[in-house]
Amino acid sequence: QVQLVESGGGSVQSGGSLRLSCVVSRTSYSTNCMGWFRQAPGKEREGLASIDSTGGTTYRDSLKGRFAISQDSAQNTLYLLMNNLTPEDTAIYYCAADQFGQGWCKYTQNFGYWGQGTQVTVSS
Repeated sequence: QVQLVESGGGSVQSGGSLRLSCVVSRTSYSTNCMGWFRQAPGKEREGLASIDSTGGTTYRDSLKGRFAISQDSAQNTLYLLMNNLTPEDTAIYYCAADQFGQGWCKYTQNFGYWGQGTQVTVSS
């Protein structure tokens, strides 16, 4: 069993920054890949970034370097630093975890374990 709990969402003005956190608890299943996703109102969920157990990362091209994924393995915590936010970034943000073969940790994968989400609202 894997449990994920996100935090750090909130309201911010356009151009601002937020750092999301996701605490992971694993009791009976190991994971080697984690990712961040978001779902805006009326839109499909989209993958943003992933990070594997060695620190290797993948990013959605449209993020253009504004977002950075990182992890603190000792604290079992995943982070997403978001800079230069715009109203188009308004969404519910989710973290996810799973185990994939070596080299297959990507934000485009179908993850099996999800957090409950945290709301990010960016005003103009």
